Amino acid sequence: MKRTFVLLLALFSTTYMQGQRTLTLEECRDLSIKNNKELQISGEKVRVAGYEKQAAVTKYFPQVSAMGTYMRNQKDINLVDGTTVAGLNQLLPMDVSGFFHLDIQNVWLGTVSLVQPVFMGGKIIAYNQITRYAKELAESMNDLKLQDLIYKTDETYWQVVSLVNKKKLADSYVSLLRKMDGDVQAMIDEGVATPADGLSVKVKLNEAEMAQTKVDNGLSLSRMALAQLCGLQLDEPVKLADENIESLDNTIDTNAAVNVEEAFLNRQELKSLDYAVRIYEKKEKIALAEVLPNVALTANYLVTNPNSFNGYKNEFAGMFNVGVVVQVPLSGWWEGTYKRNAARAETHIRQLEFEDAKEKIELQVNQSVYKVNEAGKKLTASARNKEKAEENLRHATLGFDEGVIPALNLMEAQTAWVSAQSSLIDAQIEVKLTDIYLTKAMGKLAVPSKK
Repeated sequence: MKRTFVLLLALFSTTYMQGQRTLTLEECRDLSIKNNKELQISGEKVRVAGYEKQAAVTKYFPQVSAMGTYMRNQKDINLVDGTTVAGLNQLLPMDVSGFFHLDIQNVWLGTVSLVQPVFMGGKIIAYNQITRYAKELAESMNDLKLQDLIYKTDETYWQVVSLVNKKKLADSYVSLLRKMDGDVQAMIDEGVATPADGLSVKVKLNEAEMAQTKVDNGLSLSRMALAQLCGLQLDEPVKLADENIESLDNTIDTNAAVNVEEAFLNRQELKSLDYAVRIYEKKEKIALAEVLPNVALTANYLVTNPNSFNGYKNEFAGMFNVGVVVQVPLSGWWEGTYKRNAARAETHIRQLEFEDAKEKIELQVNQSVYKVNEAGKKLTASARNKEKAEENLRHATLGFDEGVIPALNLMEAQTAWVSAQSSLIDAQIEVKLTDIYLTKAMGKLAVPSKK
């Protein structure tokens, strides 16, 4: 029965491992980009801005409209009363009633109008420029959101890698303390160790098991967060290609230089604010156009039934007309002035936001460079500390086995070894993360060519 259970457990474990997907960092990025709803919304906003830009171009062309009306009247129109008509019929050799009667019971009216803007105060040109900048702004915001998503995916990816290795370390430490707990208990039974020694080991074991549980929970939540970013099921078993932290390439330039001007050219935040400044400058033009004369050419064709051009006969007839329309605002100059001042203030606000963003980006780049250099030095120091902790643990274990070193000293060596191992893991992951921070601060975080 026991052998059957072991075989079933081995079969289940094998099936589970085979069902696991192994994802690289690039694959996680691709999945995040493909499945992120906010990025899809941002892409749709770019399309909306493109359509609005195309719609703005149509304002340069003639605006043509058509209108048709039908009206049923209760009565016709008699130009003179019936008695007069009767008298005229007696005096004249013909029936003249038709000359004074207008049949308007069924009235049809149609018109086709054309308006060609000639001068609109510059508002059409300004509006087209605004929509062009708005499209570029939408594209810039989309690129910014894309980089933020890649940054978040990378950060979560390396967090999972860190916790996977922290879990390995916690499991190893618990196994070590459990073995030590058994050894100390045997020594207590033989009378070469005290119950206090056994209690100290058990306390350490309980602490290690609590830390192990905390790491397990943190790893599960981090895996869920990565799965959510990638658009996967939260409980889908996924293995990361870089989980073996010993094989990571942690080479890093510990003398990274600052190139703030390059960051200014690359950062999408500055591009977005620059487009915003341009948009508000064009809004100033629109505010000015509201108080300038407007000139347009018009052409119309009018058709009526009854024929109003030939005795109101029941037939369709029409005519053309062309003209020039000039509209000059005679009031509202004060309002227009206030609107222009408000638009100028908005432009100044965006300019100040642009300058503030440049200052913050410069600070961010310098901080990122500092962190990269610090991470490289910390990695070197952590690797040395790990070597010393391993050597110290080896001597302590050998001394404990030979009975010349008490359990307390061995546990201190074990604790120092775990701390050194944990610090090395943190340093290795920090090298990766600080490099990502710097790349993002420089505006050069890898963005796929396909959007």
